[in-house]
Amino acid sequence: MDAVGDVQRVLVLGGTSEIGLAVLRRLAGRRRPAAVLAGRPTDRLDAVAAELRAEGHDVDLVHFDAEDRRTWAPAVEKAFAGGDVDVVVVAFGILGDAERAWQDPDDAAALATVNYTAPVTMGVDVAARLRTQGHGALVVLSSVAGQRPRRSNFAYGSTKAGLDAFYTGLREALRPEGIRVVVVRPGFVRTKMTQGMPAAPLAVDADRVAEAAVSGLRSGREVVWAPPPMRYVAFVLRLLPAPLFRRLPV
Repeated sequence: MDAVGDVQRVLVLGGTSEIGLAVLRRLAGRRRPAAVLAGRPTDRLDAVAAELRAEGHDVDLVHFDAEDRRTWAPAVEKAFAGGDVDVVVVAFGILGDAERAWQDPDDAAALATVNYTAPVTMGVDVAARLRTQGHGALVVLSSVAGQRPRRSNFAYGSTKAGLDAFYTGLREALRPEGIRVVVVRPGFVRTKMTQGMPAAPLAVDADRVAEAAVSGLRSGREVVWAPPPMRYVAFVLRLLPAPLFRRLPV
């Protein structure tokens, strides 16, 4: 951070993520932080970069594909080549087809790779670089779905459960070195990814999640629920006996 406490450089892994971009914009203080957007080379990524530049951000693009392991390490290396990174936002993932994911091995593998293997592998690489530079923070988008996966989305929920567990542990491993990890657990978020799906209770938009995430980062919280009442919903769901849990609406 600079002399007045503003973040100077942000890496968004998942450069077209609506939540990731909202976090970047929320981090803007007296100055617009430089942005490194990492994602697949698409027209959408180019358009997002143009929007951010028009808003006053310096933007670098780094190309990677979450399904292609060969792109992961080069993407992280390139992202850090331009200088220190103050905040890394891990914001990529897919919902997948809930029914195909537990019946089709290829679908299951793709879901696990994008939502768990890639963010964990890249997270290990990012953590090493933050340790080398001696400062920084990770903001990781988990999900309430990982707290107790339900029949309707258990394959997706399992990937988020694993992601959440990994970054919760990484937070403790990095704590002695002053590197912070903030795990964000949203409920249903209204984005392009969920367009057409019926909204669940306590649904929020991307900006509301970003507001909670950045507030947590600035206040020193380690786990952020979006919206905050989701903490109590998840607590109750974890305690429900299996016969009652099965009877919940899907």
